[in-house]
Amino acid sequence: MHSALRQVTSVDGARPDALPPEVCEPKSPVVLRGLAAEWPVVQAARRSDADALTYLRRFYLDATVNAVRLPARHHGRVFYNEAMSGFNFESLRLPLGDVLDELEGYGGDAGAPTLYVGSTTVDTCLPGFRAENDLSVPGQDPLVSIWLGNRSRVAAHCDLPDNIACCVAGRRRVLLFPPDQIDNLYIGPLDFTPAGQAISLVDFENPDFDRFPRFAEALIHAQVAELEPGDALVVPSMWWHHVEALDAFNVLINYWWRRAAAWMDSPANVLEYALLAIRDLPAEQRQAWRAWFDHYVFDFTEVNIAHIPAERRGALGTIDALEARKLRAKLLRKLNR
Repeated sequence: MHSALRQVTSVDGARPDALPPEVCEPKSPVVLRGLAAEWPVVQAARRSDADALTYLRRFYLDATVNAVRLPARHHGRVFYNEAMSGFNFESLRLPLGDVLDELEGYGGDAGAPTLYVGSTTVDTCLPGFRAENDLSVPGQDPLVSIWLGNRSRVAAHCDLPDNIACCVAGRRRVLLFPPDQIDNLYIGPLDFTPAGQAISLVDFENPDFDRFPRFAEALIHAQVAELEPGDALVVPSMWWHHVEALDAFNVLINYWWRRAAAWMDSPANVLEYALLAIRDLPAEQRQAWRAWFDHYVFDFTEVNIAHIPAERRGALGTIDALEARKLRAKLLRKLNR
């Protein structure tokens, strides 16, 4: 399947201290070949898994991390159980050093369980690591996280922030879909998820087209990125991505940032409240509210409120940190009635 998909556009020559400007405001995925190739951790990983583990242990103190372990029969797919009443993995709190020791002990055994640590702040678990392995995102102060484990498959999901994911050890394969493919990806529950984000219920390794027929349309729009250690993938906000860690030991460092003011709320909060307040209205009322949202939000321009004196625009005018606090307080009063 992967060979038939369109490859993500690749760019050569980008450097950690000189990212192309378009990378900081991405509109589509791009692979930055060799972006992190000079990082000491990448050079260690290219020599051997043992060297990569030794390098990481230089920075480990006593941090405890969230991890998951799942039986080998699941082939690394972090997912729900058969009845969708729970999950197919065990959630753990482990010292990072124990995780590294366990992964080293597997020694590449294809029959070993999957052990996976996701989205852990680098500065917390490996203090000093970024002094030797880092990149600069102009105009942003990104959250920097580490993901590590043996072979794993993380179901397609999307994130609100923009993202640069640096493949440090092992190979990664990422399938990406534009945000508008949500209808064709068969997304699961919003409030019962393996890791906080709603995920596609399709098994990308063995898709059931009888159960998920529209997934064939999603594949027409898919792009695939094959990453070697040192490569980086730019994932724009809200793009769906399915991530496979392909080798016996894999490490990824990612940089997340939002192109929004710090005082702005998460749009996911609006979606949840819209489910409560709008979705089950009569069809003609939903269409009326669609017009309001288009007018004031999705298709908004200053022309739409030009007839209102500036001093009377309130929430329709420019929202800054002060106006945001006032609006949030007003909403809280209404919600707490």
